Amino acid sequence: MAVIRDMIPAFELFQPTSAEDAIELLIRYGEDGWVLGGGMDSFDWWKERIKRPTAVVDLVNVDGLKGVRVTADGVEIGAMTTLTEVATHPELLANYRVLTDAASQIATPQIRNRGTIAGNLAQDTRCWYYRGGWPCYRAGGNTCYAAAPTAMNREHCIIGSSRCVAVSPSDSAPALIALDAQFVIQGSGGERVVDAEDFFMRPSVDIERMTILKPGELLTAIRIPSTWAGATFYYEKVEDRRAWDFALMTVASAMRINGGVIEEVRMAVNGAAPFPIRLEDSEAVVRGQAPSDELGLRAGEVAVRDAQPLRHNDYKVPLMRNLVRRAVRGAGA
Repeated sequence: MAVIRDMIPAFELFQPTSAEDAIELLIRYGEDGWVLGGGMDSFDWWKERIKRPTAVVDLVNVDGLKGVRVTADGVEIGAMTTLTEVATHPELLANYRVLTDAASQIATPQIRNRGTIAGNLAQDTRCWYYRGGWPCYRAGGNTCYAAAPTAMNREHCIIGSSRCVAVSPSDSAPALIALDAQFVIQGSGGERVVDAEDFFMRPSVDIERMTILKPGELLTAIRIPSTWAGATFYYEKVEDRRAWDFALMTVASAMRINGGVIEEVRMAVNGAAPFPIRLEDSEAVVRGQAPSDELGLRAGEVAVRDAQPLRHNDYKVPLMRNLVRRAVRGAGA
């Protein structure tokens, strides 16, 4: 078990002024380098001495990674844009409300003022066994303590586990998946662009990583296409407390409704699987139909048909079913 200490281990701090310089430093230090954005997740790791980077690359002075820019194809959000700016930006409020709803419900105003959109997406899981220093699969060990018969696993996954049952804590991820966003990643090989749903690593592929970011790579921007601008949106976060808490589960949806019929739809949830998931089968149920409570119930049943809850999280099955139900029903309100 980790022991709380009053000092963090020493590291070398770098504060580059460009993304290119930051990437050069990350390539140089590889596995021993650490990206610092808002710092909301980093300091906990360092204080507990569980993560001990040799070098920390602080992006606070990289102005090119900050701000929301309207483009010909939609909007581009810099990775270092604060959650407060995302939640209050006029263009996002007017046309991409599902994202502003998500950002405005993250943590507290103080944390949103400091925390960044990229940090919310790339943060590590909150599983207390893993974060407490237990030698689990994700930490390079050979067991999942949260999946044990006597484990405390109320917040863990009900779908898609592969040895590890920890979930992604990102509130903004399902909203960006619903918006069909793309993430811009830069590294030694240049730039690559991936769909939001493909940014999150499946434990069956690499159990020790939450995202597809490799050492020496940096998430630099999020691009949201104009395709879903002004659509009918729904976002809901369920948590134990109204603030300063991580979600038990979130749902986000974007729908194009014409003549009372759902023509196009994208839905996603987080907190159900080790990664945010798009609900393509539920989308197929509602596409071409008029939104209603009965339709939402059918979509919700499809969403949970593969659920395999653990000892203490069987409540997540009706929770997920009802969140999907409300997302569909809400489209007709």
